[in-house]
Formats: sequence, structure tokens, C-alpha cells
Amino acid sequence: MTSRQGGAASLVVAVGLCTVDLVQRVSELPAPGQKVQSESVEFAAGGPAANAAVAVAALGGRARLSTVLGAHPLARLAAEDLAACGVELADVLPDRTAPPAVSAVSVRARDGERTVVSHNAAGVSAPPVTDLSGADVLLLDGHHPELALAAARTARSRDIPVVLDAGSWKPVLTELLAFVDVCACSAAFESRVPLDNPVVIRTNGPGPVTWQAGGTTGEVPVPPVDARDTVGAGDVWHGAFALAVARLGRVPAVADVPALVEYANRAAAVRIRYEGARAWVEPMLGLTS
Repeated sequence: MTSRQGGAASLVVAVGLCTVDLVQRVSELPAPGQKVQSESVEFAAGGPAANAAVAVAALGGRARLSTVLGAHPLARLAAEDLAACGVELADVLPDRTAPPAVSAVSVRARDGERTVVSHNAAGVSAPPVTDLSGADVLLLDGHHPELALAAARTARSRDIPVVLDAGSWKPVLTELLAFVDVCACSAAFESRVPLDNPVVIRTNGPGPVTWQAGGTTGEVPVPPVDARDTVGAGDVWHGAFALAVARLGRVPAVADVPALVEYANRAAAVRIRYEGARAWVEPMLGLTS
């Protein structure tokens, strides 16, 4: 998976959610009413689009994240983390003083299983402005609907491939799906409209990833791995897949899909081998070629 631009890194523009994640590792996930002592504590930028952008940068691509973060002190934690990871931040509401979206994550040490309590971007109106200059692919997570729709329309007008991380149903998808070239769904995703996008992919945790394109279907197994931390693994998968499409330079044809999925599978496998919010970033460099 090398760049199509004569050595220049391909650019993925990710549009969507950025949270501030408080991640704690525990020996056991707490039951209702129970208190447990954590083994470690980390703060990092999170959310589907942000995690995907970090993965793109870790894999040797260029990543631009269009999101709402703001000027609150908590937002600065996420902004500093993204900068350290090589992600270009395009905050469409940089002067917003309200707290950013926050996620509290608990990770069970023995197998990487996690619980997440989130306050996402519901109720935040984002101005529909996204810089797609130089973009090779647009990656959307469906959060910040006005922002997502405007970016998708612009991408379609410029023949920029659009990849959707369809983790869960959101009302905006009724309109947004018409602009999507690759709809990558989670196993739990239930669409309320037919998915007739050129490429439809469904991830399934440790099970094979299934896909359909041009009347053809197939599946790609995931590498066996000793899971240490599953937080953001799906987001890493989407970032890697989007970067692979960016390097391809066009909407994937049927023959392209298995290799693109296999690349994303390997990237997600690297992520879950390492404990912690960013311990996987440096090892990811081994997948850049």
C-alpha cells in the first residue's frame, strides 16, 4: 500500500466526532454499585473520526480532522494529543467555551474488553465548512450532521471517494448514504434504508469481514491475535481502510476490495495487541508498505 502521488503521502480528511477520553485499566469491569481500583489512567483524543485520523498518520498518511473541539481546558488535552500524533486539526468552532464531548472508558486488563460511557456531539450545531483541498478520500462517521453532509456533497462534486464508518444508525444517514461510495458497517449496524452503495463492508469483531460490490460477495479473515486492548480498534480499521482507498486513488473496484480489507484488518490487529491509548502508534509504522 504505497502512495499514488510519487512519494507524497496521501491525504485523508476525517469529518466527525472528537472526544476527550479518560481511559482506565482495571482487573475486572465494575458491577453496578461497585468501586474498583484502576491500574493506570490516560487522557487522549477519542471518537471515531479522531481515532481514525490518528491511525492514518501512524500508517504514514496525512490526516486532517474536521470536528468541533473548542477552547475549553479539556479540549486542549485532545488538541495536544492530536498534534503529537501528527494529525492536522481543523476545529470549526475553535472559540466554543462549553466542555467538549467526553468518554469514560474502562478496559479489562486480561482480555482488552471495555465499557464506554459517552457524552457525544448531540445538540452541537457545527458550521458546514470543511477544507477538502488536496484530499484523496473523505472519511465520515455521521456525527455533526451538517458538517458531514456539506463535506460529502463537496467530495462528490470533486470526485473524491467517500468512506462512511457506519457504527450505528443516525438520522442523517437517510440523506448522507446517497453520497457514500464505501459503507463500512459494524456487526450491530441496522440500516433503515437499503444499502445500495458501490461497496458495502461489514466488520464482525474477531470474525471474518464480509463485503459486497458489483454483485460479488466475499469475506476476509482477521489475523489471530492476543487481544490486550480493544478500545478504538474499529476506528483504526476505518482509518486504515480509508488510507488504502486514498492510496488507490479512486473508488474501489470489485478486485480491489479484498486487499483493502486485509490491510485494514492487519492495522486493527496491531492496535489490539498493545495496551493503552497510544502504545500502538509506533508499531503501526511497520504496515506502511
